[in-house]
Amino acid sequence: MEEELKCPVCGSLFREPIILPCSHNVCLPCARTIAVQTPDGEQHLPPPLLLSRGAAAAAPPPDQDSAAGATSGGAGASTAGGLGGGATGGGDHADKLSLYSETDSGYGSYTPSLKSPNGVRVLPMVPAPPGSSAAAARGAACSSLCSSSSSITCPQCHRSASLDHRGLRGFQRNRLLEGIVQRYQQGRGVVAGAAAAPAVAICQLCDRTPPEPAATLCEQCDVLYCATCQLKCHPSRGPFAKHRLVQPPPPPTPPEATPAATGTSTASSAGGCRSPGGAGASAPRKFPTCPEHEMENYSMYCVSCRSPVCYMCLEEGRHSKHEVKPLGATWKQHKAQLSQALNGVSDKAKEAKEFLVQLKNILQQIQENGLDYEACLVAQCDALVDALTRQKAKLLTKVTKEREHKLKMVWDQINHCTLKLRQSTGLMEYCLEVIKEDDPSGFLQISDALIKRVQTSQEQWVKGALEPKVSAEFDLTLDSEPLLQAIHQLDFVQMKCRVPPVPLLQLEKCCTRNNSVTLAWRTPPFTHSPADGYILELDDGDGGQFREVYVGKETLCTIDGLHFNSTYNARVKAFNSSGVGPYSKTVVLQTSDVAWFTFDPNSGHRDIILSNDNQTATCSSYDDRVVLGTAAFSKGVHYWELHVDRYDNHPDPAFGVARASVVKDMMLGKDDKAWAMYVDNNRSWFMHCNSHTNRTEGGVCKGATVGVLLDLNKHTLTFFINGQQQGPTAFSHVDGVFMPALSLNRNVQVTLHTGLEVPTNLGRPKLPGN
Repeated sequence: MEEELKCPVCGSLFREPIILPCSHNVCLPCARTIAVQTPDGEQHLPPPLLLSRGAAAAAPPPDQDSAAGATSGGAGASTAGGLGGGATGGGDHADKLSLYSETDSGYGSYTPSLKSPNGVRVLPMVPAPPGSSAAAARGAACSSLCSSSSSITCPQCHRSASLDHRGLRGFQRNRLLEGIVQRYQQGRGVVAGAAAAPAVAICQLCDRTPPEPAATLCEQCDVLYCATCQLKCHPSRGPFAKHRLVQPPPPPTPPEATPAATGTSTASSAGGCRSPGGAGASAPRKFPTCPEHEMENYSMYCVSCRSPVCYMCLEEGRHSKHEVKPLGATWKQHKAQLSQALNGVSDKAKEAKEFLVQLKNILQQIQENGLDYEACLVAQCDALVDALTRQKAKLLTKVTKEREHKLKMVWDQINHCTLKLRQSTGLMEYCLEVIKEDDPSGFLQISDALIKRVQTSQEQWVKGALEPKVSAEFDLTLDSEPLLQAIHQLDFVQMKCRVPPVPLLQLEKCCTRNNSVTLAWRTPPFTHSPADGYILELDDGDGGQFREVYVGKETLCTIDGLHFNSTYNARVKAFNSSGVGPYSKTVVLQTSDVAWFTFDPNSGHRDIILSNDNQTATCSSYDDRVVLGTAAFSKGVHYWELHVDRYDNHPDPAFGVARASVVKDMMLGKDDKAWAMYVDNNRSWFMHCNSHTNRTEGGVCKGATVGVLLDLNKHTLTFFINGQQQGPTAFSHVDGVFMPALSLNRNVQVTLHTGLEVPTNLGRPKLPGN
């Protein structure tokens, strides 16, 4: 809140704040520094343009500054009362300056050329004559303003407003803001006129002497509490639950001593604000009175001028023809409007705080994800380097083996050739010595053998024997170009294109109802691989293979038509353009032990009349009409009963099971889609495909109960009347999907009872008749 209590010019807490026509506030001393003279070329405007102002153009209250020329000095010295008395002239300059707004508030579009750094023109100071005081210099400045018309530019919206003959005293003083500033200073432990501020902030509600140091500050209440008073006066529950408690701010800097006793001011010659809490800050607040009628209090509110007025303003002032409202009622109305607007701002502030928390969580997540990604990248690159190192070792092993093989082949050939060469050389030398002998008979004795040996030795040097068996070149070529290209193309795009993560099953939303199961899941937070859809898989209820039961974008799915009293396992996985992600954890779901169902109004014949939450059925036609149940059975043992509420004129209602496509405008069992027992008041028959079998004595009447037992484990259908089995087992080899069925006419009304356990004390069957 402190920023709302600071002057936009000096940056300090407001001192004697005045309300500009644009509804912004500024300190009175600061207003003197930003009031400017109208340039000489724009002084000759028509008088209405220079004198007209809105509701704020009123006489100053008694405690305002004195008129120009007062020599009482100090920061409160005001400008002269004739600031608006500019010269009159022709209208040729009216296009240069407009001081009218649509509501005649005195707004203008004039922007001075000489501006301070904050965009507001500062009043040039008149040099003080030699030997004169600073107050006299300021009086000279005010006199220069009085000689021509003046205006003031709002330091926040930069809109200009003209000054009338009263100057700055014509603006209303914001006593409400002044009181809030004073309470704010007291709440911070600043005592007006004190020489120094307290060392620490103290509790504002303590009844101890001295008060305890403050431990918390409520931002909404703007009250300092010690620990004891906070628990006693501001508990964290009820309407205080949404209040925000923070640490108390540090104590303010002790204000400078102001020589108020002498009646003089230490403010700078530029008219700066005095420090809050100085001399005069503790003066009692005066009850606001009308600035034009000093003896009259405010009693009404002028809607046209948007300002409070007194009774005299309505009688003889310029508000006499304006729309006015009672001051108290308007005050309450505007308070309600402000409170309503604050509720919206409070909601937005709450959303902003939650958003900031979200952003801080994102910051933390970014830090964690950054470290994770760095570790992942290092691990992936290290894995690539390790794989390349292992492959390098394998390739080096291949080169070594090839080299050793070639060396062995060459050495073997060298040894073999050396041996043969040594043998041939020895034979040649021996033959040469034999040729040198002169004994013909001795020569002929061994010549034949030598000739054969030489020929054999020559034959050993066949073609290719003197050629190397291996080449010195290695026939190994490493094609590394694709790998180098892949390395150069390796980028983070490949890391983004990943399969989606494992979906998280929301067990609190997974449930079963009758023979239906509902599953819910969600994507993990902060995932970078969004899912395009999900695949839900379910087993057969007997621990068999999973099968797909849903593929789509939804994260909530209900599967109907399952087996009763069965345990199902379900799992889900996500997929996107990169592929299919891993499965989630498996969730186990148990369907109901017994079937709860009613008559189905959507599948029944239009003549069927249902009531009692679709549990009671009758008919509007004399012909038999069929209605089915809402459940379907393909497995297990199921039992239900039908109570005969009304039975007139001996009709033949039929009870049994049927396919969903059964014909519904004739008796149950006349087509091949139904298996039924029809019964009158004396006997019953079983019927399927219009075949009547097993007539059995014993019928129904009002109050009778017919039971139907469908055993799909044994594939049989049995009927009971009043707890006794009616005839033998009606049908065998019953296989497939069946729905409870009933046919009746207008003379019969029955009520369905479901969710029954299979009875174990049913009577023995009645023997069928002829």
